[in-house]
Amino acid sequence: MAVLPTGAVSAPEAGFPDRDTLRTALRLACCAPSVHNTQPWRWLVAPDAVHLYADPARRLPATDPEGRDLVLSCGAALHHLVVALAAFGWTARVRRLPDPEVPDHLATVTLAPAAADRADVVRAAAITRRRSDRRAYATWPMRDDQQADLVSAAAHHGVVARVIEGEARADLVRLVAEADARQAADSDYRTELALWTGRHAGSADGVPAANTPRETRYGDLVTRRFSAPTLGGPDRAIGTGAGTLVVLGTASDDRMSRLRAGEATSAVTLAATAARMVSCPLSQPVEVRAARDLLRESVLRDELFPQLVLRVGWPAPGASTLPATPRRPLSEVVGLSGTPSPRRA
Repeated sequence: MAVLPTGAVSAPEAGFPDRDTLRTALRLACCAPSVHNTQPWRWLVAPDAVHLYADPARRLPATDPEGRDLVLSCGAALHHLVVALAAFGWTARVRRLPDPEVPDHLATVTLAPAAADRADVVRAAAITRRRSDRRAYATWPMRDDQQADLVSAAAHHGVVARVIEGEARADLVRLVAEADARQAADSDYRTELALWTGRHAGSADGVPAANTPRETRYGDLVTRRFSAPTLGGPDRAIGTGAGTLVVLGTASDDRMSRLRAGEATSAVTLAATAARMVSCPLSQPVEVRAARDLLRESVLRDELFPQLVLRVGWPAPGASTLPATPRRPLSEVVGLSGTPSPRRA
C-alpha cells in the first residue's frame, strides 16, 4: 500500500494538512494502545479527509470473539489522531460510522485550521510517553480532583468512567480473576497468547517480553500472564499496589458505543500520562461473556454496559521507564485515495 509519497496521487485541497504533517500525525495515531498490540487499523488519506477502517484480519478470535477489543483499539487510534492534529494546528470534525453498508469504515475525519493551545500540546506530548504499565504501582491513591479529571476526560466522549471502590471493587477483582482463569483454561486462547506476546527484537507488533512483568498479582488483583515475560518490577516492599480500578461504561452496547469507549480509553490514559500517572487496560472481564454480564449486574448495577477496565495510579518508586512497544510501518497501515470524500448533508 502506497503511503503519502512525495508525489501525491492528487494535490490536497486548500485548508488540508501537508504531507509531512499528516505523516507525523498518523505515526502518533498509531502509537495508540491496542489489544496485544495488534494495531488493527487501516487509514485511507483522501485529498480532503482521513478515513479510519478496522482491519478484521487482525481480530483475535479466541481473546476477542465479539470484536469489542478491535473496535476499542481503533477508537483509541482515532482519538490519538485528533489529539496529534490539534497540536499541529488542525481541528477535527469526526463523522463516526459514516457508511452503514461498510461496517469496518469507522470514521471520516475532516479538518480545519485552528490555533493550538497549551492543552493541545500537552496531550500530544503524552502520546509519546504513554505506556501500558503492567507492573506494581505505588500504594498512595489519587486525589479526588485527579479522579475527577479522568472522569471528565471520558465524559467528553459520551462514556462514563466509574471509579470502583469498596464492595464493588471486591466483586470486580473477583471477576477479573475468574475471567483470567477461564481464558487460561482455553487452549485456543493460550495458543493466541503465545503467538502475540513474548515478542523479541525485530517484531513490528505484538507485546514485547521486555514490557511484560514476571509478577502478575498485586495485592488482591490478578493480572494477565503473558508469554515469556522478562520485565522485573521495583522493590515489592515499596510497590505492591494494584492502583485505582476504573470501569469505562456506555449506555448502549452497539458499534458506536465501542468506538466511543476506545476514544475515551485514549483520553483517560493520555490525561493520566500528562499528570505523571501510569495506566494499563484490564480487558479479561469484558472478553469473557459470563464475567462481563456479572460485571454489568454486580459492579455497575445494571446501569451501564462495561467496555473496559483500567488500572490507573502512580509509578512505584524506583520503577524504570518502559521501552516503547513496536509499531508497524506506515506502509502497512496507510493508503492514498485520489478521490475526494463524498459530500453528504
